[in-house]
Amino acid sequence: MLMIFSNEKAEASMTTGDSAARHAAYGAYTQALIQAGAMAGGERLRPTTTATTVRVSGGRTEVLDGPYADTKEQLGGYYLIEAPDLDQAIAWAARCPAASHGTVELRPVWPMEG
Repeated sequence: MLMIFSNEKAEASMTTGDSAARHAAYGAYTQALIQAGAMAGGERLRPTTTATTVRVSGGRTEVLDGPYADTKEQLGGYYLIEAPDLDQAIAWAARCPAASHGTVELRPVWPMEG
């Protein structure tokens, strides 16, 4: 899974032209994944201001509006890809537009048993 982290405040202040260019870059990247047969899924996430955080402590459910932590970069989306090995997965992560303006965290999926 390629998890895309970027600065929501910086993205919100982008010009219309810059936003359109970034959107086009993600569209091209997505098409490249699909054409290579590497795309297994992916979605963009709503801003952290729409998040609801749920925690259970002492048997009580706590529900908080907003993100769990105040961080410089926020999880904004993900791609679930198929790659034959770590080197190929790293190559796809490096091609992701977020790699040049944020961070792409690459993690193997741990399949659930049974």
